[in-house]
Amino acid sequence: MSGTTAMPPGLLVSAPASGTGKTTVMLGLARALADHGLAVQPFKCGPDYIDPAFHRAAAGHPSYNLDSWSMAPAQLHRLAGAASGADLALAEGAMGLFDGAAAPGATGIGASADIAALTGWPVLLVLDVSGQSQTAAAIARGLAGHRTGVTVAGVVLNRVASPRHERLVRDGMAAAGIAVFGALPRRPDLSLPERHLGLVQAEERPDLEAAMAGLGRFVSEHLDLDAILAAARCGAIVTTESHAQLPDPPGQRIALARDRAFSFVYPHLLDAWRRAGAEILPFSPLADEGPAPQADCCWLPGGYPELHAGALAAAGHFRQELRDFADSRPVHGECGGYMAMGAGLVDGDGVRHEMAGLLGLVSSFAQRKLHLGYRRAVLAAPMAGFAPGTALRGHEFHYASVLAQPDPPLAEVQDAGGAVVTETGSRRGHATGTFFHLVAGS
Repeated sequence: MSGTTAMPPGLLVSAPASGTGKTTVMLGLARALADHGLAVQPFKCGPDYIDPAFHRAAAGHPSYNLDSWSMAPAQLHRLAGAASGADLALAEGAMGLFDGAAAPGATGIGASADIAALTGWPVLLVLDVSGQSQTAAAIARGLAGHRTGVTVAGVVLNRVASPRHERLVRDGMAAAGIAVFGALPRRPDLSLPERHLGLVQAEERPDLEAAMAGLGRFVSEHLDLDAILAAARCGAIVTTESHAQLPDPPGQRIALARDRAFSFVYPHLLDAWRRAGAEILPFSPLADEGPAPQADCCWLPGGYPELHAGALAAAGHFRQELRDFADSRPVHGECGGYMAMGAGLVDGDGVRHEMAGLLGLVSSFAQRKLHLGYRRAVLAAPMAGFAPGTALRGHEFHYASVLAQPDPPLAEVQDAGGAVVTETGSRRGHATGTFFHLVAGS
């Protein structure tokens, strides 16, 4: 059953490229508007499992991923419908506005522009104007006219060096007919710390609330919030009560590893599982906890096991309980969870740590290699909640190298362009693992 719901106005925060300050503007704007009493519903374009936690801290509402390569229109519409009842929908783009996969997927190529076109939300461009002045207007005008159906509302100037620099950039924008919503000076003290897979996780920041409050004040001081709100537009979103394209829960009672080593799980999946009536039972491997004995299945999401390999190797109770659980019930690991299920993990210093041993996988961070991109997988064997032959869509992002993978492959895996991917995942008994993170059914 589907229907149409009135949507609040929305904006999509994007940029010409990564590293321009989108996240700073997104978080600062969400917090500033929340501080002014507005209900802000945040979203993240693309398969990002770190930024949504920061969005939630800034806006006070859960953030959902909107990914046009993995998700069909019905799923995107339903997820965007989470903004119903809010005062503003605010989505953060990924990479550059039009950047995506080489070939289209379920709805588009995974570009932020796909989401802007689907929802009707205008784009708020964040421009890093360091090292340029009037040329910034040419970039903004080029982006504004690049795709029919995508509207650029205006720009935020970031990393402005001086009042003179700002005047020159504003003059160029005025000549090009591009609205400027404000200018942010360089503030290195407000930057968010990063590591190899993105920002240091929100839950690892004891100063998280102070950081969000600081970003909110920074944006309030330098951006025209009234003009930004006036630029927001709403699109009619078709929402559906069905779970089309959302994977069913892998069990009725799901033991979910959840701590600093295992936190890369998409909010929309947890929400879908709960909506379908599943109960989620979190446990902490780092605290040497095993999965709840009453659970039907166990799910180990990705994260940073390489940063906690010694602690995981020493968590004897966790490892034994996990092995006992897998004797009779499904256990599935994604990326970091997959590595923790393996026979061993070699950390960045070349030290091997014994893992749970449910699978024969040996992974290494001493030999780092980037693996990044969308994945389409057709299961060759059962996986927690899924039958053989099921097609799944997901995303892979890690630096681990495989030293050994002796078990049978779990799936036939291809990238967005249809090329075969050698990281097939593996299986042994009730244990399965993949390097890709599940996003949606196919």
